[in-house]
Amino acid sequence: MTTAEETAPAASKVLQENLERIEALTQRLIQALAQKGAPNPALEGPGLDLYMHSGAAMLKEMAEHPEKIFEAQVAYWGQAMKHYVEATHALAQGALKPPVDPGPKDRRFTNPLWDTHPYFNFVKQQYQIASKAIEDSVDKIEGLDPVDRKRLDYFAHQIIDLMAPTNFLATNPDALEKAVETEGASLVKGLENLVRDVEENKGNLLVTLSDKNAFTVGKNIGTAEGSVVYRNRMFELIQYKPTTEKVHKTPLIIFPPWINKFYILDLKPQNSLIRWIVDQGFTLFMVSWKNPDASYADVGMETYVEEGYLTALEQVKQITGEKKVNAVGYCIAGTTLSLTLALLDKRKDKTINSATFFTTLTDFSDQGEFTAFLQDDFVGAIEAQVKAAGVLGSYFMQRTFSFLRANDLIYTPAIKSYMMGEAPPAFDLLYWNGDSTNLPAKMAVEYLRGLCQEDKFTGKGFPMFGETLRVSDVKVPLCAIACETDHIAPWVASFTGVAQMGSTDKTFILSESGHIAGIVNPPSKKKYGHYTSEAPVTDPLAWKAAATRHEGSWWPRWGEWLAARSGAMVAAREPGDAAHPVLAPAPGTYVSEVVAV
Repeated sequence: MTTAEETAPAASKVLQENLERIEALTQRLIQALAQKGAPNPALEGPGLDLYMHSGAAMLKEMAEHPEKIFEAQVAYWGQAMKHYVEATHALAQGALKPPVDPGPKDRRFTNPLWDTHPYFNFVKQQYQIASKAIEDSVDKIEGLDPVDRKRLDYFAHQIIDLMAPTNFLATNPDALEKAVETEGASLVKGLENLVRDVEENKGNLLVTLSDKNAFTVGKNIGTAEGSVVYRNRMFELIQYKPTTEKVHKTPLIIFPPWINKFYILDLKPQNSLIRWIVDQGFTLFMVSWKNPDASYADVGMETYVEEGYLTALEQVKQITGEKKVNAVGYCIAGTTLSLTLALLDKRKDKTINSATFFTTLTDFSDQGEFTAFLQDDFVGAIEAQVKAAGVLGSYFMQRTFSFLRANDLIYTPAIKSYMMGEAPPAFDLLYWNGDSTNLPAKMAVEYLRGLCQEDKFTGKGFPMFGETLRVSDVKVPLCAIACETDHIAPWVASFTGVAQMGSTDKTFILSESGHIAGIVNPPSKKKYGHYTSEAPVTDPLAWKAAATRHEGSWWPRWGEWLAARSGAMVAAREPGDAAHPVLAPAPGTYVSEVVAV
């Protein structure tokens, strides 16, 4: 039996080792933070105009309706003090239990101690009371224009989420329990994780969401068999190896977004849209975009269309010997496919036989959850940033998208990593999410100003190659797939853009789930359903009211639509030809390039 005298020296030794590790890690953290460049304040928060407008509205409210402010303050303090009295009364009775907890339920507070322990329950209820008071105050401010109101609401919720007691060690029972169980080792490991993230991001803090050593593109993700058959400075063109003896005559090309990498459509065999398409008998080409560095600063939307879309389409025609190609555009690549279609219509070019849009926005009149970031203060700051750097670095893109779902993509991963010392999970989707790319300076500004802010494509027209392009110039047969809970490309906004297109042959499919899960939804999973409607593609709410829900993935329904526009069956085509020799096996070389900014 081990005695207390025997365990004491061992415990003391562990404590000493942990203290030494903490000291060493602290020095590394200081050195890592010193690498951080001078921050651009305009990219760290809203401009002064929002503070001035909100403050002026609040002062006006105080002057004209002081009773409203007084009532709100009394209501908050009344609730907070009532709860305090109830909590102290319960303790005075000698019962180690909290008072009645009216909720609301919140998945951040799943540890039983939040409900049973007086201290943690008190902290939780006070937080919820204060959060509700802030939300109510923001909701009741009058005199703000709709954009300022949306922005104020967004930033208020950012503060509310930031101040959650789960985000602080002293008020997080999960982290404290883990620290006790591991004799403090979890806190040391958490500090190691923090230092690692700060070092990897040159002094900036970006939480690692997935184990970066668990996946290798081309080895255990992005493994569909094919070949790079063309390459220029903008993209590599991948042609996939057929799995059927016969294929449809008309080839298919997918343009993925260049904000992320294409292998989201080929994470693993069982959920690979790429493999599924090939298995249905289509000759499939994929564009793998170059991850740009500062030398691409002058690359704009015209370059993406000319050296990207038009060049890729020409190569597909040359390789297959076909005059027409079916095209798919995903997210921002769908927006640019729309611009390309409008340009081809102006030029009387019939290259694209049909178009499919995955979660694509062309009407930006409703900026949705991006309203906070698409005003002049932020966009102006981005202009200054890209002018200096030549690109909009992936760090800024990742951070922006993460703050749209801060609890899921920032605070919960940070708690697990930094407070509890857990290793990031081996999750392919999160690995892909962290493998983002840079955007060329000129393209970023043109997209944010001309399309997102000024909404030129559905308004006065987007200028390109001496033409004025409008969404009504998109006239080919089209199928659009939007996702019901998509926070990046809301389905109603996507529908509204499609409704304005000039095509007389429109199909709209609404998938359940969000921006990624709604698209990467293989039939074998039988997970998310989808909606179709006999109503015309004119009014989104009327369309949804008449819609029918179908079990399972939308892939087979779209496959039938595509097959009907892909011609007769011909002998399967192997990748490349004499003029297009194989340059590399899929997934190519561009997809794995790491570009430091």
